[in-house]
Amino acid sequence: MSDRRIGLAQGTALYVGAILGAGVLALPSLAAQIAGPASVLAWLALVALCVPVAATFTALGTRYPDGGGVATFVKQAFGPQASAAVGWWFYFALPIGATAVAYVGGQYVAHAFGAGDDVAYLVAAVIVLIGLTTNAIGLHVSGGVQLLLISVLALLMVVTVLAALPKADPGNLAPFLPNGWAAVGRAASVLFFTFAGWEAVTHLSGDFADPKRDLPKVTAWTLVVVGVLYVGLALTCVLVLGPRLAASSVPITLLLEEGLGSGAAMLTGVLAFLLTTGVMNAYLAGGARLGAALARDGALPLPLARGGAAGETPRRSLAVLGGVTVVVATGALAAGMDLGNLMLAASACFMAVYVAGLAAGAKLLPTGSAVWIGSLVACAVMAVVLVFSGWFLLLPVALALGSLAFRRYAKPKTPVAA
Repeated sequence: MSDRRIGLAQGTALYVGAILGAGVLALPSLAAQIAGPASVLAWLALVALCVPVAATFTALGTRYPDGGGVATFVKQAFGPQASAAVGWWFYFALPIGATAVAYVGGQYVAHAFGAGDDVAYLVAAVIVLIGLTTNAIGLHVSGGVQLLLISVLALLMVVTVLAALPKADPGNLAPFLPNGWAAVGRAASVLFFTFAGWEAVTHLSGDFADPKRDLPKVTAWTLVVVGVLYVGLALTCVLVLGPRLAASSVPITLLLEEGLGSGAAMLTGVLAFLLTTGVMNAYLAGGARLGAALARDGALPLPLARGGAAGETPRRSLAVLGGVTVVVATGALAAGMDLGNLMLAASACFMAVYVAGLAAGAKLLPTGSAVWIGSLVACAVMAVVLVFSGWFLLLPVALALGSLAFRRYAKPKTPVAA
């Protein structure tokens, strides 16, 4: 049995892989568009906020080791309706995030070939289609391959920083705060898209040989690795690219070109395509199973539960995700919505999940303990960051109301077996 348990090294790698994602390929530019060089403060603030967030989820994971993760904690603390709302936030934010991730990959490929938006849209559509097709026939990318793709991203970040940092210019920090302090808060709201994932350890908690001993160590190492990579990349982007950062959709390519020459565009284009395709597969695979589980528990229409059992493929749930993704992409294109707004919409839902999870921590953890205090503080700060989502706050509100209405008026009378 022990050979099937997660160890410290593997656990750290999996946890780091859950945090790092394709969003980091575009977010340095998007944050700089909003807050200028002061966007670095948003990166730093979110890294600092991750400490109590990760500590809370780790503490909850050791007390309630269950694959349900945040939804389990919320159900324990506030009941099934609140848990259903959390499920809806996750499930319906995934098509928005999938659209954004696919477009990021499309932009990098288009830049590599000197093409325009039409090629970027076409590549994005191909990335989504690959994810839907492989999941529909059951050919999920294995955990090892997914981990390899994320490791490539981490290596790319390190190489990018080391190659470009010698060309850093402190003068690019001025003017440091061109759009005021409120812009830093808005940048933090967008950046949360690439910080989501700290809840992942809660889903893995039951697979550790000794969760109480191993989870805190894994969390600590993950905080260090993610903090160094994110802050290092963000600071390098600002110092090296200066005003070009906010104007570019492919900041990693620009940084590598500074250090390695023009051939870096093709390299990053290929890597970005592979990475975003892998992330898309994971998004759709996890989302399809989440939808089937929600249907099984009465939080989504009953037919979506089919295929949710172990070893089966939840094609109906996958079809809903695919359909919603097409609607989101078409609507975003028709409305001229940019990548930043897509990520802000997804982030609003993800942050709502975190606020609910942290509130559950404040109710379930020992009152007066350090981690309880941390959960309260993190919940309050996260709620403030969530407010900077602006009108996109209406999305999690609408989804919560939708889950309430569904459970009240359309919940199936007979539960479905898993």
